[in-house]
Amino acid sequence: MLYFDNAATGGFKPDNVISAVVSALKCCANPGRSGHKLSVACLERVYACRKLLSEFFGGYGYERVVFTKNCTEALNIAILGTINSGDEVVTTVAEHNSVLRPLEFLKYRGVTVKYAPLNNKNEIDVPALTGMVTEKTKAVIITLASNVTGTAPDIAEVSRSIPESCLLICDGAQACGHIKIDMQKNGIDALAVAGHKGMLGIQGSGALIFSERFNPNPVTFGGTGSESHNLAMPDFYPDRLESGTLSYPAIISLAEGALYLSENLEKDAEKTFKMTAYICEKLSGMNGIKLYSRPNPFGVIAIGFKNLQSELAAHTLSEMGICVRGGLHCAPLMHEALKSDGLVRMSLSAFNTQNECEQLVSAINKISVTP
Repeated sequence: MLYFDNAATGGFKPDNVISAVVSALKCCANPGRSGHKLSVACLERVYACRKLLSEFFGGYGYERVVFTKNCTEALNIAILGTINSGDEVVTTVAEHNSVLRPLEFLKYRGVTVKYAPLNNKNEIDVPALTGMVTEKTKAVIITLASNVTGTAPDIAEVSRSIPESCLLICDGAQACGHIKIDMQKNGIDALAVAGHKGMLGIQGSGALIFSERFNPNPVTFGGTGSESHNLAMPDFYPDRLESGTLSYPAIISLAEGALYLSENLEKDAEKTFKMTAYICEKLSGMNGIKLYSRPNPFGVIAIGFKNLQSELAAHTLSEMGICVRGGLHCAPLMHEALKSDGLVRMSLSAFNTQNECEQLVSAINKISVTP
């Protein structure tokens, strides 16, 4: 099978990630829950992973790196742990349901939510977004890259244009691991990370990284290995937000992915951009196809078929040995803004090849002419 569904989960992992996970599975204690040497050693490795991720993303210190099972959990902590009744939030129509659904839940608790539109280029309208922000706005919540089209807002402009009192929460699911992200430089207060996509970790890995002025309350409660006498959650991070046993193999995979990217991110992004540009060029003039994406470093390309429903097109490609995704991609407002009832999304990684891209284009051409 040719794998072009990396925006859902990364299909290929570097050797260092695989070997690290195998080693962790062979000998793995509960980090910090016991006093024996193996538990302490695992805890020290987890600490090193926090420090590495904070440095990788220009974060605010190891204690403000919280490990989660995915980006969705990170966003839920950031949103539900911070936004309260009476608050106002500005977000965009390009968001994933991992942002839209927590906010929809909060609307019933008295939270006001505003949605910035797309502009005439089908990009997030940043001036419209910043124009919606008032002194009452508690937070702006925005994706760093659309999981449908691969379009990306100018996050530095967003940060510069909102009041200092307004928190900036970013969904990094499709951006992390594809572009350099410096939280401090860009004024990002909270970054939700998917470990299993561009970061090259395994499923079950993720993180929330946040600033000194971002202080979310816990949304899950349980054991932390610290202050066990206290029936309330600890008042310090990361313990305050990490209930229950951490997934040590997943954390190790995320750290190893970051180490790999520390040396390869720039060249991998260039390769992904070039392959994406090639596919966009070939599809742009193809009969029976409407292209919704432009070349981007995230490897995301969305198309519509004139005579073929998106899920059926994705199934047809699967039968031809090609993995893509059809449908709404858990981003209903984005599709509504694009006037789409479903698209076929191809998502590349640097592990794809030019030959695979050529086979993908050939297969799409074959089914695009199907009456």
